[in-house]
Amino acid sequence: MSISAVIVDDEQLARDELAYLLKEVDVDVVAQGKNGVEAVNLIKELSPDLVFLDVQMPGLDGFGVIKKLLDRKVALPQIVFATAFDQYAVKAFEVNAIDYLLKPFDKKRVAQAVEKAKKKLGSSASSSDQIGVLVKILEQQQRPQAAKVLLKSAGRLFLVDQKEICYASIEDGIITVVATHMEGQSNCRTLEELLDSLDPKMFWRAHRSYLVNIQRIKEVVPWFKSSYQIRMDDKKQAEIPVSRAQTKRLRELFNL
Repeated sequence: MSISAVIVDDEQLARDELAYLLKEVDVDVVAQGKNGVEAVNLIKELSPDLVFLDVQMPGLDGFGVIKKLLDRKVALPQIVFATAFDQYAVKAFEVNAIDYLLKPFDKKRVAQAVEKAKKKLGSSASSSDQIGVLVKILEQQQRPQAAKVLLKSAGRLFLVDQKEICYASIEDGIITVVATHMEGQSNCRTLEELLDSLDPKMFWRAHRSYLVNIQRIKEVVPWFKSSYQIRMDDKKQAEIPVSRAQTKRLRELFNL
């Protein structure tokens, strides 16, 4: 039985190696992606039987991809996590992955993963049966976050500590990040993607166009009709609007 598969990995060589090994075990690789955002889109559009998903990718990682699919109520394919780090193998099983592969890929292990996937596809059980468990675990899961964020400013690339970021905004598809001592552009395409790379305990989506560092809020400013703005502690003391949908969250944060 030939099955369709999507490979998602930020390394071209890893994708090529895995595609070669899968061809030998009668797997039709219908597409490849290089990041988590592409993974979500490809799975949604192509509905493959099997996805080989790299755990560690910039921005949206492998576990983040699963969460996005669940949030969007997309039917889950069979998942095999691929990683160079053995510590993530355990996490893969914790989110009910059918299998995992360690890099560099081994021909025998790839074949075993495909056989497991075929058996599961042939049974009455489906990945959707695992959604309840997946949601519970993913909500509790503490994924390691990058300590620094890459920003482009004046033709140079800077690494900025997350704690120094005051807020980020998006306009015409461009994300501007304002930190305590500088301002630059993120290479993320959406605020959602940027938020996935940040500490969720520190950053909050106060408005559809703004992402703020909770620890950098200097003042809560009452606005008209029971709404609020928040003043940040950047050099310009920017005032950020709080959407009506997030007003409840603001009150919870500061016991208003």
